[in-house]
Amino acid sequence: MVKVMLQSSLIPSLSGTSGIPAIPLNILKQQALAALESLPPFSPILDKLKASLTRQDDFALLGDLIEKDPVLAGWLLSAVNSVLYVRHGNISSVRHALSVLGTEKVRDTVVRMSTVCLVHQTRTPAGWSMERFTRHSASVAILSDLIAQRSAVEFPEGAFVAGLLHDIGRLLIAVGLPDEFESILREYQSSGQTWIECERKILGFAHPELSSAALAVWKVPEPIRRAVAEHHDPVPLQKPGGPITLGWVLNAANQYVNSIGESILPAVKPDSAGSAWIESMGLDPEVLELLLADFQAERVAIAPYFD
Repeated sequence: MVKVMLQSSLIPSLSGTSGIPAIPLNILKQQALAALESLPPFSPILDKLKASLTRQDDFALLGDLIEKDPVLAGWLLSAVNSVLYVRHGNISSVRHALSVLGTEKVRDTVVRMSTVCLVHQTRTPAGWSMERFTRHSASVAILSDLIAQRSAVEFPEGAFVAGLLHDIGRLLIAVGLPDEFESILREYQSSGQTWIECERKILGFAHPELSSAALAVWKVPEPIRRAVAEHHDPVPLQKPGGPITLGWVLNAANQYVNSIGESILPAVKPDSAGSAWIESMGLDPEVLELLLADFQAERVAIAPYFD
């Protein structure tokens, strides 16, 4: 995990035009990444996971729980991709990670996370909801995976994890830079600019690159990191019949999930309407209809995890 010591002498006391301290941009990014130490999982899912470990549930049930929470999944992938476990390249699947680590190691990780939550009592700013963040991330993961199953996609095995972790940078900003997050939110609500544009104005960087940097710390495979970094600005589609980049899949899934109201913010301004980006992949209309029907069924199935 990243530990960053911020010396007060490096942080100017003068405020910028936004009304927050004019902290050097590299320090802001380091401060956000340092929040990886204390990211809170979504409490209801963490509680269900602890209960499952007590009952000695199998890996499939444990995987179902962990795959609903970006923070739990990130910590698990970080643990399994450490030098103690990796033998033949980084692991990109939660189920695979579980099979390598075993129940005892997962239990140790969950206990550690619970302790971190108690010790740090993580503060999140006004306008942030862990439930909305977790629901949105899980929905994008499910839809990305469904698209990858029905299209020629580069690194399709990473679609689910990429979708689950694509917005971890937004959580890092909320936890590590709460004052800046509130400034971004005010700018977004008043300026008519996109969230990405507001982030760049206030921070000098945006959450996709921060998400990718966090995944590098967690040792998530490079194709997933690249897709996450470009999920708001994906590489153009290749010629008809060629493979689609994973970044394009994430962009399409993210926009569709936002358009149906499953957004991180209470009210979001979608960049595109409905399934336009998914349709641009050239899927047969009947396949697309079945894909979206499967997605809605999956959303209904995961709802109890958030109660």
